[in-house]
Amino acid sequence: MSPRPIRFFHRGAIVEAEPAAATRTVLDWLREDALCTGTKEGCAEGDCGACTVVVGELGAGGALEMKPVNACIRFLPTLDGKALFTVEDVAEVGRAGAGSGNGHAEPAEPAGHAGHAGQARHVSHTWQPGQLHPAQQAMVDCHGSQCGFCTPGFVMSLWSCYERHQEGGTRPTRQQLADDLSGNLCRCTGYRPILDAGEAMFDAPPRRLDTASALAALKTLAADAPLARPDFHAPRTLAELAALRFARPDARLLAGSTDIGLWVTKQLKDLPDLIYVGEVADLRTVEERTVDGTQVLSIGAGATLEAAWAALHQRWPLPSMRDMWLRFASLPVRQAGTMGGNVANGSPIGDSAPVLIALDAQIVLRQGERVRRMALADFYVDYMKNRLERGEFVQGVEVPLKNERTLRAYKISKRFDSDISAVSAGLAIRLDAQGIVSEVRLTYGGMAAIVKRAAAAEAALLGQPWTEATLAAGIAALAQDFKPLTDMRASAAYRAQVAGNLLRRFWLETRAEAPLAEHEVSVFARAASTA
Repeated sequence: MSPRPIRFFHRGAIVEAEPAAATRTVLDWLREDALCTGTKEGCAEGDCGACTVVVGELGAGGALEMKPVNACIRFLPTLDGKALFTVEDVAEVGRAGAGSGNGHAEPAEPAGHAGHAGQARHVSHTWQPGQLHPAQQAMVDCHGSQCGFCTPGFVMSLWSCYERHQEGGTRPTRQQLADDLSGNLCRCTGYRPILDAGEAMFDAPPRRLDTASALAALKTLAADAPLARPDFHAPRTLAELAALRFARPDARLLAGSTDIGLWVTKQLKDLPDLIYVGEVADLRTVEERTVDGTQVLSIGAGATLEAAWAALHQRWPLPSMRDMWLRFASLPVRQAGTMGGNVANGSPIGDSAPVLIALDAQIVLRQGERVRRMALADFYVDYMKNRLERGEFVQGVEVPLKNERTLRAYKISKRFDSDISAVSAGLAIRLDAQGIVSEVRLTYGGMAAIVKRAAAAEAALLGQPWTEATLAAGIAALAQDFKPLTDMRASAAYRAQVAGNLLRRFWLETRAEAPLAEHEVSVFARAASTA
């Protein structure tokens, strides 16, 4: 029996698709099969945002949860059972009619019809002029578009923001709009007119998405059997995933595709055996629980980066944690990528691990029925090498909640939004009643082949008074801990200097006498206050 086709809601109906390869991207399907060419390809690596679409899923209580994601690196089978919205939908939300293909009032190309494998089966739509969505009309009125190539991506990000705030009865600040647009990097008109458009779209009469047809379709799709193809499996329970992983140890685990997607679009790799973890509900949980008598924040390996960082910030509500959260890639990447994937990937410039290690997090590993835990700091062995055994996978991360250390999280990169760190750090310290350093964890990314603690610097601080002299000894000891490399992001000398500077910043914020508030040593906060 041949595997069933991929089924999802698109353009007012449930469509079926059978891609030639499981790694075919949503963007390619949209442009080549569905003939919805409003979605553009810019970088093909989830960076520029020209390909932004919105994916809808059934959420808690049966509501429609919508997330902006990058179509250029998302594999088509991961849409199974979900809803896909593109710029063609935006102008005609709530009625059967195709929207603008480019953010302006131009007819969209006709939708595909049933035919060869991979083509979609669609209902017919008729475009009607002069019916722009408030997000589109605001982009026109505020002159937010120049050549227009990037405009559909901006419109989708604005539309997602619009729907979320309309649903909550709120209105975003200008900074919140900027955060929502962090994944759209063109801005050939400059930042101001696009942010003006984001504010102006809320001044127009509300125009909400009619979710009834999408919700009905998602409920129908929920009855489908799990998707299983020779090159793609999507188990729905933790037990099914564990058994499948144990039986297929050479298969590649796929979560948000924010890294693996680039293997296909940039490195042209063939990935013939994928196990998708995104359908395992137990892996998507973020909750407090007791493990061996310790209260922890348990983050399932399938929980999105957005959900995981929001939970961490809720429990450690520090400005630096918020900055690390909002500066981790972009909103579309955080809505697709997972913290479990980021940790399992083991990149030395991954921003999750330094903070988690500073918080003494444990990683939870599963192989068949066996579950084991280890300190995340011990998980990494060498560049892109870890302690995973054959047939084993990351089940989650557990962060102790009773934590008396003072924490800070720092990220240094060339660009504020959506950039890879040159150096990142998770720094934590505890002082006793006499001001002596009784515990310290200094964890850096970008300084070695793996994210690692600065053991020599920690030894220089431990048991010493938290003074500037002790700080100087710790900074000097960093040279024993790290021999950073020079690459396109930073020179070795710059990285070494920055690592010491971040430790000094940490001391300025946590010293016993006249500690500085976080905003007083943040260049971004200072710039905002004088703007």
